[in-house]
Amino acid sequence: MSNCYLLYLKRGEKLFKNSVSGLDKVFRTDIQAPAIVLITGPPGSMKTSFCYTLISKYLEDTDGFGLYTTLEETVQSHVRNMESLGFDLSTNMQISDFTDLREIDRVVEGGDETDYLKFLEKMIVHFKKKHGEKFTVFALDSLGALYSLMEDTTSMRKKMFYFFKMIRDNNLICFAIMERNLGGESNLLGNEGFLVDGIIMLGLDRNRGKLIRYLQVEKMRASHHSMEKHAIEIGKGGIVVLGPIFDTEM
Repeated sequence: MSNCYLLYLKRGEKLFKNSVSGLDKVFRTDIQAPAIVLITGPPGSMKTSFCYTLISKYLEDTDGFGLYTTLEETVQSHVRNMESLGFDLSTNMQISDFTDLREIDRVVEGGDETDYLKFLEKMIVHFKKKHGEKFTVFALDSLGALYSLMEDTTSMRKKMFYFFKMIRDNNLICFAIMERNLGGESNLLGNEGFLVDGIIMLGLDRNRGKLIRYLQVEKMRASHHSMEKHAIEIGKGGIVVLGPIFDTEM
């Protein structure tokens, strides 16, 4: 086994169990790179906050590098939102929006194309060359925003298959946020659930008149995990997993 693989294995083992407080109650074994994980849920379920907490804590522990690409807001807006919730901003994470994507495309190839998947690939390759093995985690916020920017959504499953393959070829752990309505149905076009390694649902549960945010793992390949709903809340510095919640309705 190569030293490079051992490095990724060591980092991957800390991603879930040692990052978000209480997440070790959900995961008995962790994931390893490469992996693609969907973070899904309705509006207000803290998808962005969960991703940011998870990645920033992980990078702080490993001294690695991560890329967080936001397509739904500017970098400045994202940073303000995280600061307003009391989150510690990671110095090891590059937060980028499409302004950065277009600039990298212009500098690297002088392009004026509108293939946003190619934009993302160029950005990932750029930072992989710059940071090498330290670049271990990538977040895309969100897939729905990406699709709304794409002119041609035909053969979407095929396009996403090759995009995810590119991420795996770069040995990254990727978190892709996607919207899901309160009824549990996805708003996406390409059936990404069949292509990814894991799905984490962040939901809203009304129990005895009280609205509770929760986390539930629907799928995670090569990992032993609970499938119960676990209550979450905003704590100092990010998301905190409190413990299982139970349906008390008869």
